Amino acid sequence: MPPRTVVIGVDSSTQSTKAAVTDTETGELLAVGRAPHVVTGEGGARETDPEVWWQALCDAVAAGLKESGLSASAVVGIAVAGQQHGLVTLDRTGRPLRPALLWNDTRSAPQASALVAELGGPEAWTARTGTVPVASMTATKWRWLRENDPANAEATASVRLPHDFLTERLAGVAATDPGDASGTCWYSTATGTYDPELLDHLGLDASMLPEVAATGGTRIGSLTEAAAEALGLPAGIAVAAGTGDNMSAAVGLGLGGAGLLDHPVLSLGTSGTVFAASRTRPASTALSGFAAADGTYLPLACTLNCTLAVDKVATLLGLHRDDATPGGEAVLLPYLDGERTPDLPTSSGLLTGLRHDTTPQQLLGAAYEGAAFTVLRALDELLLACGLDPADPEVAGRPLRLIGGGAQGRTWVETVRRLSGRPLIVPGSGELVALGAAALAASAAGGGDPVAIATRWNAKSAATDAELPPVERDTETWERVGSVLDRASEPLLGG
Repeated sequence: MPPRTVVIGVDSSTQSTKAAVTDTETGELLAVGRAPHVVTGEGGARETDPEVWWQALCDAVAAGLKESGLSASAVVGIAVAGQQHGLVTLDRTGRPLRPALLWNDTRSAPQASALVAELGGPEAWTARTGTVPVASMTATKWRWLRENDPANAEATASVRLPHDFLTERLAGVAATDPGDASGTCWYSTATGTYDPELLDHLGLDASMLPEVAATGGTRIGSLTEAAAEALGLPAGIAVAAGTGDNMSAAVGLGLGGAGLLDHPVLSLGTSGTVFAASRTRPASTALSGFAAADGTYLPLACTLNCTLAVDKVATLLGLHRDDATPGGEAVLLPYLDGERTPDLPTSSGLLTGLRHDTTPQQLLGAAYEGAAFTVLRALDELLLACGLDPADPEVAGRPLRLIGGGAQGRTWVETVRRLSGRPLIVPGSGELVALGAAALAASAAGGGDPVAIATRWNAKSAATDAELPPVERDTETWERVGSVLDRASEPLLGG
């Protein structure tokens, strides 16, 4: 019997890093190492020193390997999936010049509006990049940096996304993939390359950017001696291009050309996202028309306020997060960090519909409803972008895959079930971003399509998935929340 080999899939998220030690053949999750991050900033600012990510990666890999009980010699590949859109600026030695601006830093909202106008409006941007700039996107952050921190912008020799920065530390190669690159708003999903006119308009030179590998599973190099010493791993193992966190979750679910196409996913984390893998290039101004890690597309809608926002409401009310009931007449839009979908970057939370008999439990339930409604409303637009008719009974009956930390919460699951009226599948694996990264690492180490690898792994563990039948849709709550959001956007939410 040949010795067991493993790969390490790294999930470098907003709040922490996870390193999943995964059996190369079966996909069995043997251990997960964890290390926290520090996010700083007040108001609209959200920043992290990229060196924190690197140290967390080293710590998480060491912890995961120790927990697995395996020798480091069993590891044959590694890949990083990172939070999308963050702006990392490096000097000529490859060291960060300043803390990275994160995806949920909303200070660049004015720059986003200016860029949309300068390049001909939302439709023009969608035609070129697949995505209309909002404050989350990297291009808007680069414009903000040039206007507000010109000394560091001028000193910048290289621009990276969070996962690019970590991959370069691993392999000594400046590389990215189409998926994460498509979240910058200077990469064209129409051509599959950086857009030279956009780069010129933004004041960026292509030489400052990493090369774009064919897929997130492409082997872009080998683990360097320096990285191997820092991680306690063998030098020379395969390093994959890696990808963004949403793209990696899609791979982990087996979504893509070699797996499921046009099947919707709802992710409940710090942000709420709804996405699907499709061969149809999305062209909707209401969505982010991303590329996927495997060469297909990943239309996606993302909200800024999801599990953390609802947890904050629970804390304010002195309740446990599951001590909630349906909101009744109360509507609570928990836009505590501004909002991305809909594009309301300067908004704050809004509560209306209070009565004498409104309970704290109902207020918390209303926060769940507001957060779930906001991301679920984009689902029909997502299906249209995949070339599907949302009213088609077959399409309406497709299960919604529910992932992320919120998928483990009873109230989140029941709220989504009630407001969507769809059957739900809650995958048994709770580390889909890391699992997707592991499939990318396995692809780089041994060849083969990463989605096919993940699909093979998932077939062995499908028995652990929870399948929930649909319940009657709560159209009354749906229409009440939607009416408040539509009427409040301009005067009260800062639209």
